[in-house]
Formats: sequence, C-alpha cells, structure tokens
Amino acid sequence: MTIVFAMFAKDPSPSPGAADFDVIIRGGTVFDGSGAEPKRADVGIRGDRIAGVGDFRSAKAKIVIDATGLAVAPGFINMLSWSTVSLIHDGRSQSEIRQGVTTEIMGEGESMGPVNDRVRGHLLLSQGDIKYDIKWNTLAEYLRYLESRGVSCNVASFIGATTIREYVIGFEDKPPTPEQLDQMRELVRKEMEAGALGIGTSLIYPPAFYAKTEELIELCKVAAKYGGKYISHMRSEGNRLLEALDELIRISREAGIPAEVYHIKAAGHQSWSKVDNLLSRIEAAQKEGLKITADMYTYTAAGTGLDACLPPWTEDGGYPALFKRLRDPATREKIAAEVGKDSDEWENLYIGAGSPDRILLVGFKSEKLKPLTGKSLAEVAKMRGKDPITTIMDLIAEDESRIESIYFLMFEENVKKELAKPWISFGSDEASQAPEGVFLKSNPHPRAYGNFARLLGKYVRDEKVIPLKEAIRRLSGLPATNLGLDHRGFIKEGMFADVVVFDPATISDRATFEKPHQYAVGMKHVFVNGVQVLKEGDHSGAKPGRALWGPGKTK
Repeated sequence: MTIVFAMFAKDPSPSPGAADFDVIIRGGTVFDGSGAEPKRADVGIRGDRIAGVGDFRSAKAKIVIDATGLAVAPGFINMLSWSTVSLIHDGRSQSEIRQGVTTEIMGEGESMGPVNDRVRGHLLLSQGDIKYDIKWNTLAEYLRYLESRGVSCNVASFIGATTIREYVIGFEDKPPTPEQLDQMRELVRKEMEAGALGIGTSLIYPPAFYAKTEELIELCKVAAKYGGKYISHMRSEGNRLLEALDELIRISREAGIPAEVYHIKAAGHQSWSKVDNLLSRIEAAQKEGLKITADMYTYTAAGTGLDACLPPWTEDGGYPALFKRLRDPATREKIAAEVGKDSDEWENLYIGAGSPDRILLVGFKSEKLKPLTGKSLAEVAKMRGKDPITTIMDLIAEDESRIESIYFLMFEENVKKELAKPWISFGSDEASQAPEGVFLKSNPHPRAYGNFARLLGKYVRDEKVIPLKEAIRRLSGLPATNLGLDHRGFIKEGMFADVVVFDPATISDRATFEKPHQYAVGMKHVFVNGVQVLKEGDHSGAKPGRALWGPGKTK
C-alpha cells in the first residue's frame, strides 16, 4: 500500500501545451485505479505509455477520443482466465476485450508449461473443439508463443502445481520421492526465474487432489524466494470449506508467501451459512500479518467438468484409467454408490448441486453427443431412460472427456457479501471467445462474455453493492499490486497505456445460460499498450498484447 500511495502522491504533470501525443482521451471522468475520487481530466498517451493526466485542450494528437460523459479507467485484469487454448485459435480475445479486460492471468492448477512427453500427451488427449500444436517446452515459452502469434490482451501465468506433478510423478495417487521433490522444486525455480507469477492449485481435481499439504509448501517456498504468490482452488468449497481455508493459510504462513483464494464461494446449500465465518477467518489472518486475498466471479453457478461428480480415485492413472473403470460393471457399482452419498473425503458436486436438473451439460467432444449441449442432466437421464448417476458414467465413457458442465451451487446474498469485501478482485474462470466458428460448438458459462460487465452494470449501477470507484480499483489497481505487475493497473504518468473508456449508464452483460454467446455492451474504447483494440465498441483487429512477468524474473 505504501508503494501505491507514493505513486499517487505527486501532482498531475503540467499541460504540455502543443506537445504532440499519439492519443488524447478528452473530457472523461478518470478513475485512476487507486479507489480515489474520480476527476474530469484528459489522458495523453505517447507510444505504449500514459504520458500525462491533466488539461490538454491545446495539445494535438493523431487520435482524439471524446470521452464526455464516459468513465476512463485502467484496463481490467482477469485474475482467473482459461484462455490458454482459445487465444491460440483466436488472439482477438473478443468476449473479454469488449468488457475492458486488457490482461489475462492463467494457471489454475494446470498451466501450459513446463511440458515433457507425458504432459504433452495429456494436453493432446484433453483437446476438445480447438486443435493445436504444442510448440513450446516451458511456461515462459508458451507466453512468448502467444505474443509472437499476436494477441489483443496481455498474458501472464502461474505455474500449475498439477502440471509440475504430472511432469515428475505422473497421474498416480502417490507421494513424490525425495529425488522427485527436488526435481519439482527445480522446475519451479526455473519457471519463476523465467517470469511465472507463483504457484496455482486446483485441489478438488485429481491428480492435484493427491498432493499433500507438505508437498505444496515445499513448492511454494521456492516461489516465495522470487516474490511469487500462491493461488488456489481450495481442497473444498463445500463440506470442508473452512478446513480448506485453514490449509491455504497454513501454506501461506509456513512458506512465507502471499496467498489468494480462487473464485471464493460457499458451494452447496448445506454450506451457504459458512460464508460469514469464511470471510472473517480471512480477515483475522490479514490482521495477523498474512497477505491473504481472493477473487470471484459474479454468478451463482459454477462451471467445471461432469467428472467432478466422481470420486477422485476414479482418475488414479489419468483419463484412460477413468474410462476403463467406467466400462467395468463391478467398478461402476462402487462408483455409483459413492456418488450417491455425501462425503467429507472429497468434493461431490453431484450432491452439492442438490438435484440433476441443476446440472447443465454444455461441452462435449463427440459430435454424436453435441446435440445434448444445453440440456440438464435430468433431461438427458429421462431421454435415455436411466437414472442420473448411471447417465453421468455413461456420458463420460462415451465422450471420453470430462464433459464441460454448469452447476448451480451458490446463494445470491453470499455473492453480494463477497462483493462488498475490499480485498476481493475478479476472474471469469472461462476462456475468451467469440460468437462464431468453432466457439459455437459448445456453450460456455455466460461469465465468458459477461463477468466484468455484470459487475459494473448489475452490482454497481443497478444494485449499488459497491461504488464505481471501488469496483474499478478491484478490477485494476488491486490485482496489479497483488501480482507485482510492472507499471500496470493505474492511470498515472509513466504507466503502460492499458486504458478503457465505457458508459457507466449502459454497460451490461447480455449472455445467459440459455444463450451464452452474446457480447456485453457499453464498452466504447480499449487501448492495450497504447494501441486501440476497441473503437466505438468494435474490435479493430489489433493485437498489441504482451507476455507479462512476475517480479522474480531474472532471465
């Protein structure tokens, strides 16, 4: 916070008179990303930097934007992006740029590097509608690959602890040997020195589920030496929610590393009452001096695989082992029995959803099953004349994929309680996409198109849960500061020119669960590294995005 206040202690630079800018955004209401009161001012951009904020009426520029009546803000940072593959196919990042997202942060448990033959095989096996070649071996090489191909947004990533485990141990439920743990530490060291942001986990999913707390602490100790952060889809968001938070806090304390909760929530009706306790425990840890934060999406439904209904032991050995088990009658009987009962041993999303009509099936690999896209599990079970649990097992075996699904798990009042907390930023937990071509083969969660616009429209303007200046701080300055991003997240002279211009009166999400492929509205102009990517609401086709690096980068 000291750094942030020092950054804003100086007065705005004096008017440069007739000095040339490349861009002047004139007469808008400027929200600088710090949470300070907005002010009417002009923003001048020269090259890839903000050259000044002030009164530039007499200045000239190649591009002049009339921002009268509009909000001018730093570009938004998506703390949980799954655009790892979609940006290979379409670097325009349409659904996110049109909401003002200029930086996408990846690495929830699995990351696009490091890669060896085993990880490469897994990535190839997991490919859905989008097919791609794996032309990199490290996470840093992947980010540079995106940059070299051309992307409209900036990109950065955590190292997936799951990927490190897959690289060294494989997909089996077993602890690392001392030699393997050394190898895992070395992989983390190399990626941190190359610019990774820290360690990301997703602990409800195998093989991440198989990792013990001590293993994660050891990886985080290495990341901490480079100013890295630990960010986690915790081991439980339901029955063991508070115990899972205790694990995250323990990792933060023992590894000496800041920690963040991915998509903070209380999942499942039986856990909704835990939210107040969850939030107060985080604030108690903050008072103790630990740097604990969180991010969230602005919906009451989660999105993940249908295989999240199955106990983790079913994937011991990877997807091929899962599909084999689902074709064995005796094993199926055992699986069905476990899926049908609540458990504290693993996160059972079938039980968490409450009923099969609260689970939507939205992404299949097989052309034969794609006609089921958008139907609920209850509908498909009825069509097939089978019970829902049998239908889950049949579908996964037939599709030979995890089957993308949406689970209605959360309580609207809890979403608002989380929104009110000043230490929570925002992430879509989806891929950026467009309502065209290959993207239309599946239904994303509507958060792919609406997460950030929904915050500014529904929760800020319409329901007044938090003020606009605070929402913008938590979309820009807060995540940039938490991540240690270099000269990002604020509208201030010398900062990189990631700047958005939108209409607070009209910005809104349009995507629904039934029709998710609909762009948000109200975003007028978006600049990334000083280049205009959105002009009067339309994508310019420009791809000026860059790979961004963590504070520990040494090479």
